[in-house]
Amino acid sequence: MRFGLTGAFGFLVDAGVLHLLLTRWNTNLFLARGFSFTCAATTTWMINRVVTFAATHGHPRRLLAEWAAYLVASLGGGCVNYAVFVLAVHLSSALYAAPTIAVAIGTLAGTAFNFVMYVKYVFRAHG
Repeated sequence: MRFGLTGAFGFLVDAGVLHLLLTRWNTNLFLARGFSFTCAATTTWMINRVVTFAATHGHPRRLLAEWAAYLVASLGGGCVNYAVFVLAVHLSSALYAAPTIAVAIGTLAGTAFNFVMYVKYVFRAHG
């Protein structure tokens, strides 16, 4: 449940940043999506480490390493997410015009993969 709520918040960050980049700064759709995904992944890392997986707060260097591991773990799901997004906006002019829906479709496609990666490699119990 917490993972799903965190993901939903990450989706809002992803869609919100994408919207701002497209409407305020007229950024290329695909470049904007890469940036919005990175913002969402960073946001969900912060929430997941404190709420979902209840990680202990550690040394700043360890935090940076954990953030990097989280982003690397997110790449698989992120690739699925981005590929589905690109496919959706290429196949549908309606989704190209309303990319938030394509973001949602891509997000759903990458979520299960990311959960497994986070549990097995990022927030696993050390012992």
